[in-house]
Amino acid sequence: MKDAPRKLAVIAAVAFAIAAPAAQDSFGIGLSASQFADQGDSTLRAAGYAFSIWGLIYLGLAAYALWQALPRNTGNTAIKALAWPSVFSIAATGAWIFASAFNQRWLTVAIIVAAAVVMIVGLMRASRGKSTFLDWLLVWWPLGLLAGWLTVASAVNILTVLTAERTVTSDTALLAGAAGVLVTAAAALWVLRRTAAVPYGAAVVWGLVAVWVAERPGNPAIAWLALACAVAVGLAASWWGRPISGKR
Repeated sequence: MKDAPRKLAVIAAVAFAIAAPAAQDSFGIGLSASQFADQGDSTLRAAGYAFSIWGLIYLGLAAYALWQALPRNTGNTAIKALAWPSVFSIAATGAWIFASAFNQRWLTVAIIVAAAVVMIVGLMRASRGKSTFLDWLLVWWPLGLLAGWLTVASAVNILTVLTAERTVTSDTALLAGAAGVLVTAAAALWVLRRTAAVPYGAAVVWGLVAVWVAERPGNPAIAWLALACAVAVGLAASWWGRPISGKR
């Protein structure tokens, strides 16, 4: 019974994260995510199709919420290590929807960066143990994808806000965009070296390739830098990746 609050908190966080965008759209609350991004997406952006990853993430998070709640997983060390970080980060994705809807620009930055950091720390803590196939599929994959996408989204969100606030101008946009791509790739390589979490790398590669697609017509320098970084992260994930058994 002592684990019940933790299990219920995960379920509640997932339910909130999935319901938030649906509620924002259904009730027309404030700005949509795309309208928020349009205010400052001239420095760095990802192709629209990339955001379809949220469908996969939400599906995985729902499976994770159900899996971690099963009695058989009460003593699962990986789930215990990831539970509270996942509660924070998953709930934060729902909170971001409303912060962006009300155009609270710097609040969106604080939320998304905190969500990424907390989830990454959770992955690092849990990576010290071993994982079964079902843990890998139902815990590591959804939470790894979430952390990876939040890493890319943090860079894009920060540059979107800086551009909207006119801190980044047309004169500094190229340098700022390049810095965003390079910092994202460096962070991803650092996390992969310490967690060997292939799903994390997969999400970062997905996001960087989407930057390449979006920026190629008008900003080829940033586009090809993003593609080069995507290749580097993909190779690192393949080299350092953890097998299903959890043994390195």
